[in-house]
Amino acid sequence: MTVREPIAVVGLDCRFPGARDAQEYWSLLMDGRDGTQRVPRERWDADRHHAAVPDAAHTAPEARPAGRSNTVRGGFITDPDAFDPGFFGIAPREAAAMDPQQRLLLQSSWRAIEDAALAPQDLAGTDTGVFVGVMANEWAFLQLADYDRITARHGSGNGYFMGANRVSYHLDLKGPSLAVDTACSSSLVAVHLAVNSLRAGECDHALAAGTNLIMTPVINIFYTQAGLSAPDGRCKPFSAAADGIGRAEGVAVLVLRRLSDALADRQPVYAVLKETGINQDGRSNGITAPNRFAQQQLIESVWRRAGVTADDIRFIEAHGTGTLLGDFIEAQALGELTSGRSGGSVALGSVKSNFGHAEGAAGIAGLIKVVLALHHRTVPPSRFADDENPKLDLPGRRLSLLKSPLRLPSGTVHAAVSSFGMGGSNAHAVLASAPRSVHHGRHPAPGVFTLSARTPERLRANLLAQADALARRPESQLAQLCWTSNRVKSRMPYRAAASAADLPALIAELRRAAERAEQTARADGGRRGPSVAFAFTGQGSQHPGMTASWYRSCPAYAHHLDEIDKLLAPHVHTSVRDAVLDGDADAARARLAQPALFAVGYALAATLTEAGIIPSAVIGHSIGEFAAACAAGALDPADAARLVARRGALMDDLPEDGGMLAVSLEAAEVELLLAGRERLSVAAVNGPRGTVVSGDLAELSSLEALLGERGVPVRRLAVSHAFHSPLMRPVVEEFRRECAEVSDRRPALPVFSTVHGRGLTGEETMDADYWARQITEPVRFAEAAGALLASGVTHVVEIGPRAVLTPLLSRLRADGGHAVSLHSAHPGEHAPGHRPQQLFGELWCAGLTPDWNLLYADTDRVPRRLPPYLFDESFRSWRSGAAPAGPESSAPAVPLDTDTTAVPSGADHGERRPPVPAGDVPDSLDALTRRLVCRIGGHDPRQVHDDDRLHEDLGFDSIRVMELKTRIEDALPQLGQLPIEDLLASLRTVADLVAYLRGQLADGGASAVPVTAEGTR
Repeated sequence: MTVREPIAVVGLDCRFPGARDAQEYWSLLMDGRDGTQRVPRERWDADRHHAAVPDAAHTAPEARPAGRSNTVRGGFITDPDAFDPGFFGIAPREAAAMDPQQRLLLQSSWRAIEDAALAPQDLAGTDTGVFVGVMANEWAFLQLADYDRITARHGSGNGYFMGANRVSYHLDLKGPSLAVDTACSSSLVAVHLAVNSLRAGECDHALAAGTNLIMTPVINIFYTQAGLSAPDGRCKPFSAAADGIGRAEGVAVLVLRRLSDALADRQPVYAVLKETGINQDGRSNGITAPNRFAQQQLIESVWRRAGVTADDIRFIEAHGTGTLLGDFIEAQALGELTSGRSGGSVALGSVKSNFGHAEGAAGIAGLIKVVLALHHRTVPPSRFADDENPKLDLPGRRLSLLKSPLRLPSGTVHAAVSSFGMGGSNAHAVLASAPRSVHHGRHPAPGVFTLSARTPERLRANLLAQADALARRPESQLAQLCWTSNRVKSRMPYRAAASAADLPALIAELRRAAERAEQTARADGGRRGPSVAFAFTGQGSQHPGMTASWYRSCPAYAHHLDEIDKLLAPHVHTSVRDAVLDGDADAARARLAQPALFAVGYALAATLTEAGIIPSAVIGHSIGEFAAACAAGALDPADAARLVARRGALMDDLPEDGGMLAVSLEAAEVELLLAGRERLSVAAVNGPRGTVVSGDLAELSSLEALLGERGVPVRRLAVSHAFHSPLMRPVVEEFRRECAEVSDRRPALPVFSTVHGRGLTGEETMDADYWARQITEPVRFAEAAGALLASGVTHVVEIGPRAVLTPLLSRLRADGGHAVSLHSAHPGEHAPGHRPQQLFGELWCAGLTPDWNLLYADTDRVPRRLPPYLFDESFRSWRSGAAPAGPESSAPAVPLDTDTTAVPSGADHGERRPPVPAGDVPDSLDALTRRLVCRIGGHDPRQVHDDDRLHEDLGFDSIRVMELKTRIEDALPQLGQLPIEDLLASLRTVADLVAYLRGQLADGGASAVPVTAEGTR
């Protein structure tokens, strides 16, 4: 029989009694701990529903007290009511009505996907399938018994189907989505369906899940009456002390892929599902009784299709409930297959011994135990192994309970897991250890670690969690961990980025970021997205070894510098790249400095553009205008290379009889001082009191002395020539002729000319006359940059080897500009060598999305597991199984009625507010709108802001929108009935809604248009 394609387990998350995540789950298993506890008081009054029945299995039914359970213990998870509704864009009132199993599945699904080194947002719109095993819906019983309080929220908040559909909806997954109820085997059957869906090509990723919550004593009573309940609330599988089932709960999600796809993406793999199968007992000795032969036939079939025999199976995770009949039948069925194996016994265990029978989540609990055992290559011990039931004859069947952990051998190891449903639906799976893969990273290789969260508080918590986890990782994985964080952790509004060349430094940076997380600004807080301008540095910013850190640590930059170096070489007659990187002393002279600055500027801009940081405008300071023209499409790089090489050579051949002086005066004041000094001129105006004078050295010294006498701060610039002065005139005409051969092209981007001191307009181009004028004309940077800042750009990135323009831009911002300045280089020449990573992190924190791959070599683009997101647990909603049906007892922990004028909680059920008097509307419309939004969604008014999106942030779906429409019409009757199409079009943010209503009121109210509940006319 042909073995079908294996399925890889690439991610997982779980919560079980005594374990809040997979790491704690593994520790619980390896330590052999007991995860059971007394029934929490929030569930029900255990004493009220308890009646001691010492041996329920041997007590006649008529002797068992009706309506009573024989145990007060079970396996319960902590804080099942905790949820982060805002993270998923769910309104608090809707979350309060949802089955907590849906809430748990949402968070566990997100965490499992992140554990697979995937960004959940990357699965949005894909054919990812969701398969959920569930057999209990006690929340619905508690919520829906009071008919008078049922709302639309309760309909969408309950039902088995919503367990899967809720995940598909909120993560925008388009593949198969279904809930499975086959009782205790539900979650392993869900895995089987997911495996088949992947193999059939219905989906490329699948979430297979199981969930169970114990909210009432109903099943406990049923088990007691059926003689199935263990008095101590503990399962003791295959033990002589086995006396029934102890109930448990939990939630778990696996992320599955076809193995070939996972390996092609170099995705980490926990283990491999080789084959799965399901069948039914049919008619046996009772609908709730197991069938030995059906179990045996299923296991044989799955093993055969998996291509394994009993000799290949090293351990089996049994169904193992701890009932006398169930243990005996399962041991018989397994023994028929294992008793003839060669070698030693097969290890046998059941996770139910650790915390009980998790029912709808039982199968996946056992499966995750097997997955982790294969991953860690160790099988955990079995509780109660010291008291093995001799009647089962496990040694004769070549089965053994582990009293201590079993270390698995190297190479491929196989294991199996079973799960049997109370109604006779059986499931079985064969797994294998993951194929070995080695992906060594470069050492050392710098990276930028990115992390984002929904709130500053969550950002701090997640930063600390990542720092703790990274402290346990090998140094060689630094770049791979950073690349994974860029791919998985970078999509939320509050952001932090830390760059480092080694792990200890990165961990320290993350902890420092956590300390200032509360001051983090929201990256997408503006009404419009970020726009970036490139500002290209001029001569004087060059230094030995400039941008060497970019060349070493950013492969894309190295490529672009190499390419422009080839274009420059025929004109410069040497390698500009080598001169730059080697710190050639001649690089300070104009002949080499100007081509070098052009090459660096061009390569930096090309790298950022390739990374998706597309400029919306450019500005260049002197020689920087050539790289700016290339970025704007006004110059071809080959033409620009020839021109800058010729420009530098012409200037370098001029006599070195000039200099430049920075003067702290307004340009107009300086012009007065230059009257009569014909060999001096204003060379640049960099700011309100930032003027540069250029010209003859003797006249410059005279001016410097005069200014010194008047107490004006001055600074002599270290230059070889008097650039932008009358001393440059001898080369102007020859350079004009050189430029005449270049085709005249209009820029494709706005260019803010430092020759004109403004943006180029209309048909203006950077033609030969422009470049000729540029040699002697002053650099009017302050005027051009002021116009740039006023144009609406949000960020200006300085492109050059040193941050020269950034401080100038900062001073201009203080005088009325608004854009934030960033720079591609370090402020100093000897700063740490990971500036590319820092800049990408700064751009990302500003709300941009760079292509992180450009920072990493192929060997570093390997996914690594990082701790999943830590959700906010301040929201709580629960309904006790002890409470009689009646007034709603569940409520979010957030205050819903903090506004004293807010509608009381009963208003969710048809209450009408008195209309607001028309004369009061204009001044109170904002407050009224916010109040209605908060009331309908159940939001704390203190946490709702103008730029909050009603759908994504506040959870306003179609039901909430219709309710909002009704409330607005009641509060503002002068509007009549609002057209639903117009309302929907105005519901992006709270501010948009207010503006729409204000406009309607200004227009005299909307026309009355009848609208149905579905929003159609």
